[in-house]
Amino acid sequence: MLDRNRIPRHVAIIMDGNGRWAKRRGLPRLAGHNAGMESMTEIVREASNLGVKYLTVYAFSTENWKRSMEEVSGIFRLLVKFVDLDLKELISENVKVKVFGDYSPLPEKARKSMDETLEETKDNTGMQFNICLNYGGRDDILRAVNELAEEIRAGEIQGPVTEDMISRRLWSGDRNGNVPDPDLIIRTSGEERLSNFLLWQCAYSEFAFTDVLWPDFTPEIFRSLLEEYQGRDRRYGGRNEEKK
Repeated sequence: MLDRNRIPRHVAIIMDGNGRWAKRRGLPRLAGHNAGMESMTEIVREASNLGVKYLTVYAFSTENWKRSMEEVSGIFRLLVKFVDLDLKELISENVKVKVFGDYSPLPEKARKSMDETLEETKDNTGMQFNICLNYGGRDDILRAVNELAEEIRAGEIQGPVTEDMISRRLWSGDRNGNVPDPDLIIRTSGEERLSNFLLWQCAYSEFAFTDVLWPDFTPEIFRSLLEEYQGRDRRYGGRNEEKK
């Protein structure tokens, strides 16, 4: 049974399988993305209700630009739809929305929708919902290192570079409230890889892989994975003395 007192602080999700879900039903890929957006809405609500402090989802990667323009444009239209339909609920649920990634290349309507969401939820004090948009783990690290290099050249930083210096310059760092590293990373659809997601931040994360396609991912499945996580022994590179 899920222990509500031991809910992971930060859960991150690679929402995979929208295209396969649509293909199996003889539907266009955008139908899968639409169904996936509905699943995301349910999981945001469930995570908030369970007491998760941070929920991060991989919505659009730096590599997703390689897809057809029709699919990419459709994904951004769905993003606008999600914001328009769910912004009021996010506000009422006290959810704060943040973006990991440079979303300036997105279409104007999508950018404005995200700007509005960030502004309208900035003072909320409940769960922080991080949407990874035009995000890549390697790009995240590269940006942080380049920013740090500029500060060193300018004489603003003295002494050796530390892990904390890099962490604070990632998208999860100072600019978005210094989000703690994920306790649990979930990936749907049966794939078992990170796909360039939170590469620095996942050093000691637990992983949960499920064959369920993202549009079929339910709050019940989410809770079952949290329950499984609670049964694990997190060692952070050390050893539990009782289990030597």
